Amino acid sequence: MDEFDRRLINRLQHGMPLVRHPWQALADELDAEPSALRERVQALLDDGTLTRFGPMFDIERLGGAFTLAALSVPEARFDAVANQLAAMPEVAHNYRRAHAWNMWFVLGCATPQGIAETIARIEAETGLPVLNLPKEATYHVGLHFSV
Repeated sequence: MDEFDRRLINRLQHGMPLVRHPWQALADELDAEPSALRERVQALLDDGTLTRFGPMFDIERLGGAFTLAALSVPEARFDAVANQLAAMPEVAHNYRRAHAWNMWFVLGCATPQGIAETIARIEAETGLPVLNLPKEATYHVGLHFSV
């Protein structure tokens, strides 16, 4: 990663300009060409430096639901269960924790009922109970990581 990539990533963490030509506005800020910015973002996605680039939606305002959940997965099955979850479109991401509940994941569904249905499907497919930790309140932290 070079200095331009760092500047680009730091700037993108604050969102895209909400104008008719956002890539041009961003290019003007960073003294670059819009096509070069799009190519850099794609390269950072391709090499795994960025894992996601896109808008963040408030799923609840759109009528949907999400929840944080966890599984206690036997180590011998960890990779297989992780792959099962990764194949499910409702699973936003999953990750390992050094804890009895060692696999954590976020579910996002089009309806609140979809959360219950997806949890039931995960339990049926894995044979493991799901710890469901729904949100009680929303706090906007505005977290940014300078690179």
